[in-house]
Amino acid sequence: MLEVALWHRFGAGFALEVEFSAAPRGVTAIFGPSGCGKSTILNAVAGLLRPDAGRITLDGVTLLDTAGALFVPAERRRCGLVFQEARLFPHLSVAANLRYGLRRAPRAATGPGFEEVVALLGLGALLERRPARLSGGERQRVALGRALLMRPRLLLMDEPLAALDAPRRAEILPFLARLRAEAGLPILYVTHALDEVDALADQLVLMEAGRVLASGGLEELTARTDLPLAARRDAGVLITARLGAHDPARGLSRLDFTGGALLVPLQAAPPGTWLRLRLRARDVAIALAPPDGVSFQNILPAVVAAIRPTSSPHEVFLQLMVGETPLLSRVTRDAVARLGLAPGQAVFALVKSVAFDHARPA
Repeated sequence: MLEVALWHRFGAGFALEVEFSAAPRGVTAIFGPSGCGKSTILNAVAGLLRPDAGRITLDGVTLLDTAGALFVPAERRRCGLVFQEARLFPHLSVAANLRYGLRRAPRAATGPGFEEVVALLGLGALLERRPARLSGGERQRVALGRALLMRPRLLLMDEPLAALDAPRRAEILPFLARLRAEAGLPILYVTHALDEVDALADQLVLMEAGRVLASGGLEELTARTDLPLAARRDAGVLITARLGAHDPARGLSRLDFTGGALLVPLQAAPPGTWLRLRLRARDVAIALAPPDGVSFQNILPAVVAAIRPTSSPHEVFLQLMVGETPLLSRVTRDAVARLGLAPGQAVFALVKSVAFDHARPA
């Protein structure tokens, strides 16, 4: 487990004051707007910044303790770093860039071998090329492979997709998702892109102006209406569901989750696959009885758990429970009055199937 407590001031202005922990494996995303201190945290964990005060431990080993005057140098922390720019050696082939990482690994360290990393990141066809002949997404995959071959105890990724255009980001996200599932090491991932959080994160550290607003499980935090996530147009709950069955004749697949099932556009993954998807609050309507003659594919029995304010004076969030799964619905105050909605009331959540066209592997 990674445990971080930091305080650092930049001149007379910005100050960073954070405390959080990350799981022993999987992805912990540090998310927030530009300038909130995300990359500063990563630099402090890597040993590239000596903060004014703080303590950092990884799996019980102390990397920083300013109270005890302890500062482990960056080269001894065994952190693999991947930045916005790949920073490959331009005169070396892909294979040589990868083997440079392997030479930097401690002799006694265990981890994936060269062939395993090449297969994991789909680099086999690129080994003889030099960086100038690679796309941006390919360069980032090589940089990631080099970092993995250093056999790190912790992988640090500082907005690795920020410099890529949309097609290249879509190209590399599946490789990152596969890494998340197979690497077996903790990953600290800095981003300001919510779709990357949805696709990759297991835990979320939500930041604003140098402070941690909240940290915890991703599904838990996306269901809260008191955080800045709820002010976004794409606000909604992230849920994990299992692909139950396909109906090719109708062009639909069934996703089973705790509390019910959803019909979504036909998925390419086989039945049994776990998927993670964002259910946007603006795509959930409410009815007092099951409606007939409507285009909604999903009509789910639910209970109104609470009614919360939004950033608009004319709208509210309905916090719903579908079995044990929380959902959000954004409706007008007029709708609440007309339907007489109140906490504890049984309703039906109407969900458009098109809300699920960005499903991600869980």
